[in-house]
Amino acid sequence: MKEWLIIVTEIAIVAIDWMALVIVILGTIQAFVGAVGLAISGGDSVHRKEVWLRYARWLVAALTFQLAADIIDTSITEDWQSIGRIAAVAVIRTFLNYFLDRDVAETRERRDEAMSEKG
Repeated sequence: MKEWLIIVTEIAIVAIDWMALVIVILGTIQAFVGAVGLAISGGDSVHRKEVWLRYARWLVAALTFQLAADIIDTSITEDWQSIGRIAAVAVIRTFLNYFLDRDVAETRERRDEAMSEKG
């Protein structure tokens, strides 16, 4: 029974890691297309910030999937290296979330200021 659990867990880990890879690829393509569009149109800093904020959200989502795969991995692993990897990913994800939230708040403030100046 334990062998089956290990096999299914390993398959799940690979599948979730693939999902994270797809998320990173899609987010990168979207950010690239957005950045090229801004370079051609000469978009303002608010639009540039929005492109990078969307990209950051994609990356945070991918890190969340990777963290899930790492958590599953630790259920069948007994070494401290796996736990250290989870801790590192969690710290990176936490910092990304913090800076993303801060950037979103700054972008909202700039938008509100621009709207009040126009209004």
